[in-house]
Amino acid sequence: MADLEALAEALIKGDRNKVVELTEQALNEGLPPKEVLENGLIAGMNVIGRRFKANEVYVPEVLIAARAMHGGMDVLQPKLVEAGIEPAGTVVLGTVKGDLHDIGKNLVGMMLTGGGLEVVDIGTDAAAEKFVDACKETGAKVCAMSALLTTTMPQMKDVVEALRNAGVEVKTVIGGAPVTQGYADEIGADGYAADAASAVDVARELIGIA
Repeated sequence: MADLEALAEALIKGDRNKVVELTEQALNEGLPPKEVLENGLIAGMNVIGRRFKANEVYVPEVLIAARAMHGGMDVLQPKLVEAGIEPAGTVVLGTVKGDLHDIGKNLVGMMLTGGGLEVVDIGTDAAAEKFVDACKETGAKVCAMSALLTTTMPQMKDVVEALRNAGVEVKTVIGGAPVTQGYADEIGADGYAADAASAVDVARELIGIA
């Protein structure tokens, strides 16, 4: 029988080929795609998330694990669609206007995908209107913003206000090196994430699937 613990372990080690092989094996043996996703890929990414939070692994290990996870997702995605399994929710993700930093944003995106969420990445230097349009088009439940510069932090406030003014019902989460919980409270954001792993917890909580 396919061993989903072995699949999770391969993902934690970042062994992309093994992840692909074990995902295919599990599906060939008739395991439901949702079970493979939750008890294999997501279980593995959850461990990586916890270790990342505890400073037991660092960005390179997370990126390698995420790459392995994407390998498994490439195999699994068509089967999930066939089975009519929807992601737990959609998150619009971007770095705010004037800020071109994307490593943190990309890391958050990978962790959110690993947490069973669909991510719509609108890139860097994204104006408030771009966030609003993406949230409207996708029906996203969460809008996540990143800023790495103190000078671009005020753009987050603009996005929160633009979403409110447009009447878009979406929860807002902010993060990035200079950003704090205090600033999130000040601009009326619904959540703050100190790191990529926390972003998953916050997003899932706001969607109501924590």
